[in-house]
Amino acid sequence: MIIDRDGNITIIAQEKASVKTLVNNIEQAYDKYKNYHLIIRLSSLDKISLEDIIEFLRLSNNHRADKKSFVVVSDQVDLDQMPDEIVVVPTITEAYDIIEMEDMERDLGF
Repeated sequence: MIIDRDGNITIIAQEKASVKTLVNNIEQAYDKYKNYHLIIRLSSLDKISLEDIIEFLRLSNNHRADKKSFVVVSDQVDLDQMPDEIVVVPTITEAYDIIEMEDMERDLGF
C-alpha cells in the first residue's frame, strides 16, 4: 500500500495485495484518513471485478456520510456495471474533478 497526500486529499495505491486486503488495511488505519478526501488507485492491478469494487462500499458510504469524498480509480472495470453508491473513474484526473465538484456541492448545501 502506497500512501500520498496532496493537500486535503489522500491517495492510496495498491500494488500487489488483494482488494480485500487493501480494504482491511484502510479500515484498520482509518483514523489517519478520516479527515481527508480519499482516492483509491487500483491502476496497477490487472483484473478487477465488480465484487472487488463492492468491497469498498461500506468504507465509501461511511466516508461520504462524514462529508468527505471517496473515489476509486481503475481503468480495468466496466463503469456501466458499477453501483451508483460508489464513485469509480478511469483516471486520477477525473478523481480530482469529482472531489472538486463534490466540494462545491457541499459548499452549496446539496
